[in-house]
Amino acid sequence: MSENKNLIVAMGLSLAILFGFQYFYEGSKSPQNSIVPTSPPLVEENTGTSSQPKISNEILERSQALALSQRVKIHTPKIHGSINLMGARLDDLMLVDYHETPNPDSPEITLLTPERSKSAYFIDFGWLGTAKFPDAHSVWTLDDPNTTLSPDHPVTLSWNNGEGLKFERTFHVDENYLFTITDRVTNNASTDIQLKSYGRITRVGKPETSGYYILHEGAVGVLGSRLQELDYDKLLKEKRLQQSTTGGWVGFTDKYWLVSLIPHQKTITHTTFSGEGTHPVFYCQIEYDGQTLKPGQTLEQTQHAFSGAKVLRLLDGYESKLGFDRFDLAVDFGWFYFLTKPLFYALEFFHQLLGNLGLAILVLTILVKILFLPLANKSFHSMARMKVLGPQMEKIKERYGHDKVRMNQELMDFYRREKVNPLSGCLPMVIQAPIFFCLYKVFFVTIEMRHAPFFGWIHDLSAPDPTSVFNLFGLIPWTPPSFLMIGLWPLIMGATMVLQQRLNPQPTDPAQAKMMMIMPIMFTYLFSSFPAGLVIYWAWSNILSIGQQWFITRRASHRATVEVLSSATKPSKRKK
Repeated sequence: MSENKNLIVAMGLSLAILFGFQYFYEGSKSPQNSIVPTSPPLVEENTGTSSQPKISNEILERSQALALSQRVKIHTPKIHGSINLMGARLDDLMLVDYHETPNPDSPEITLLTPERSKSAYFIDFGWLGTAKFPDAHSVWTLDDPNTTLSPDHPVTLSWNNGEGLKFERTFHVDENYLFTITDRVTNNASTDIQLKSYGRITRVGKPETSGYYILHEGAVGVLGSRLQELDYDKLLKEKRLQQSTTGGWVGFTDKYWLVSLIPHQKTITHTTFSGEGTHPVFYCQIEYDGQTLKPGQTLEQTQHAFSGAKVLRLLDGYESKLGFDRFDLAVDFGWFYFLTKPLFYALEFFHQLLGNLGLAILVLTILVKILFLPLANKSFHSMARMKVLGPQMEKIKERYGHDKVRMNQELMDFYRREKVNPLSGCLPMVIQAPIFFCLYKVFFVTIEMRHAPFFGWIHDLSAPDPTSVFNLFGLIPWTPPSFLMIGLWPLIMGATMVLQQRLNPQPTDPAQAKMMMIMPIMFTYLFSSFPAGLVIYWAWSNILSIGQQWFITRRASHRATVEVLSSATKPSKRKK
């Protein structure tokens, strides 16, 4: 009975390792508590405070929407697209290095797309105040229509309100995904002007998300040096959430992509997240404090916009060089960030050294095994002794089988006397649980793992094994449903679990033996939907454990057998 209880405990721990951690820690965190919902509505634009622009319900093809206005081309090593001269907004952006599938000939990832196209997603900037200001329908001018925005060539757009105010907007872009936008307004009128600047991200329609609770997709930002995360359903429920902060950043995050606004890090800004409508439109906005512009003066405001892939080294670089507050938190490493991020950098180091992320996983697994070698050795020695001492434990069970309480007490005394642990078989799994959690996060959320190939049939280590035993791994021209996609690597992993069980002390209870047989089948099925890289890690870890356990068990069993025989044949001391 005690062994059955131990097995149930072991299985419970295993399932908790695989699923419970992410649910209770990742799913239950509530970082948005410092953002408070507010009831006052935003009033009309250009009257002193900001409002959200009206979004047209007419949907056009993306190419048709792009053709509705004149544009300034954008071309960098990482992105290409255009700036819309109507509204001077960023609404056309594609990522050069990333495609929809592992096939390099597949379409590039489209990140920003103009209003009136499906799933419109764009960034605009402007001024609010007591005068006539440019809005979404204002057409800005460019001195040289053939100018292309590139890292070496910023572009400046201008607009005049006809009442003495001249507006200029200069766009800079680096070699990656960061835009620097400088707005200037010159007062040539005879009266003071009250005004303030803003930046806004608009996203039309609720985007498709991965559907996993371990990953945040939606509104995100660092406000008051704290990470804030709001999913789309939360925004639709609360309608509007506002907070004032100094520095930080805000935006919308997808699994691999980020569109964000980054104000000056020493400036007070007022942030707003909102979602509204049956065909929802989501907004993320920052406003700066109002100022007075006197006649003859020029006012200038600079802010940044990031629109691209969440490459960790790039985000860290912006944080260190430009002072962006905790910009790396755009990658959802979760509560164990302090472990997951170093683990990612270790993988990346071996990736650069070996040229293949799969090989990097194998090397990292070896290092993990070396790190936990003392604990694993202790566990395997204990299991070897359990195997040798099995006959003596059976005698105790036979002798006290009629009294379960006495039997359990005698067994516990026996374990203490012989210095063995009946749960030692669980220890190898438990001690690698933190690495498993962190690797799961790394493979699931980092862009560097996306479409990373291994050898053979694995072309994307962040996706499940694409083969299936039910069509003989592609020999039968039939695509099984998703619940039957049990690939070769999960089967290899399951086989290694069976081999490990063979090396452990075999249960004598028939019910326990059946439960042990079910575990590899259950884990094989569960792991079939996990990223292939994680399955490879677990299978390779099992293979290393099998070799280590076989060697230690063989030595420990021989030593334990000698000790037991020596103890049995040694003459007892008699009192004189």
